[in-house]
Amino acid sequence: MALPGSIYALLPWLAVVGFLLFTVTRLVQRDGGDGVLPPHPYLWLLPATLSLVFAGWSLHAVLTGGPDGFWTEHVRNAWGNQIWFDLLLAIAVAWTLILPRARVLGMAAGWWLLFIVCTGCVGLLAMFARCLFLEARPSADARPA
Repeated sequence: MALPGSIYALLPWLAVVGFLLFTVTRLVQRDGGDGVLPPHPYLWLLPATLSLVFAGWSLHAVLTGGPDGFWTEHVRNAWGNQIWFDLLLAIAVAWTLILPRARVLGMAAGWWLLFIVCTGCVGLLAMFARCLFLEARPSADARPA
């Protein structure tokens, strides 16, 4: 199913608005005095939902542009190269920051890395959602016997 061309011009703007709303909200949110934002028991739903929505959009891109369409875009010109470098750097930074949390939570980091390598931010968002979900659960020590 072909989408109208105007949607491709509109979606990046919607993504910017969503990005700014989220990041500024997190910036102004008060911490507990130790620099750490308090966990929210349902915060994991945001990256989980974004992962699913982005997976759907990625499927659309694969169906309309082919499974290697991303590579065509990244080798097209200097901007394509720059976007590829930017994605790899951002994912590497996010991976570096999330890995210690994932290890503490007992997540199988190697499998998550494979998922991220194969899906990009779809996998990274899913991993982040899983970390937040596990962190929001009451620990086994805190549960009544």
